[in-house]
Amino acid sequence: MSRRLAFTKMHGAGNDFVVLDGIREALPPLEPLARRLADRHFGIGFDQLLVVRPSRAADFRMEIYNADGSQVEMCANGIRCFFQYLRENGHTEAEELRVETLSGVVVPRWAGPGRVTVDMGPPILAPAKIPTRLGDAAGPGPVLDVPFRVDGRMHWVSSVSMGNPHCVVYVERVADAPVATLGPRIESHDAFPNRVNVEFVEVVSRSHVRQRTWERGAGETLACGSGACAVVVASILRGATDARVRVELRGGDLDVSWAGGGASVYMTGPAVTVFTGTIELSEGS
Repeated sequence: MSRRLAFTKMHGAGNDFVVLDGIREALPPLEPLARRLADRHFGIGFDQLLVVRPSRAADFRMEIYNADGSQVEMCANGIRCFFQYLRENGHTEAEELRVETLSGVVVPRWAGPGRVTVDMGPPILAPAKIPTRLGDAAGPGPVLDVPFRVDGRMHWVSSVSMGNPHCVVYVERVADAPVATLGPRIESHDAFPNRVNVEFVEVVSRSHVRQRTWERGAGETLACGSGACAVVVASILRGATDARVRVELRGGDLDVSWAGGGASVYMTGPAVTVFTGTIELSEGS
């Protein structure tokens, strides 16, 4: 016995998602389903699976699953698509919403056709809360340009949480960065007990950086919104950029700003519906 499950394929600056509606559909167990749907040859293909749920703490709840089935706290490109999905599919006409995530309540708002601004909240800089064992784990942070040895080679890295952990590595040319080799080694290093997203960054000017990201449980993606926010925070704290920065990603650009201190980080970027469809679910899948 089988049934058809409706889905929507979306992307934010090339970071791609499948959205499932857990309000209108009865969903099967999501970890195995995420692994199946993520397969780009035998499934649909995505970087993350986004699930719409009702919330008692906010207007809606967003669940996020990586391609390997692991559940994660937050995805900034994802929440823009999530907000766009809710508006396009009749869940809301609001221009601003409160969305519950594992990292807390995040506030996206409409910024014009196909664009969404997200109030990401203040960055988390305390090592114990990122979490990371780099720097002084008992201190307040920030973790900036800390020596970090991986496979016998020394790197200098910074670390920020935007509701999910990030490790920022500055390079001369991001096109030449060892994303596929160093990225997974840092992701699973015991300096990061919850694993970590790894950003490789080239500073072009005080208002422009280039970024590539190795994401936890997904590998290299075309964009990472929370990573872009973490990069801008680290770059401002290092004195490398001003408060408003265009982040150039392989899949498109994001605009990120931070006033410093306990202020929120704001990110604006695209949210695009690619196609909709259904996939057959067999009994027990």
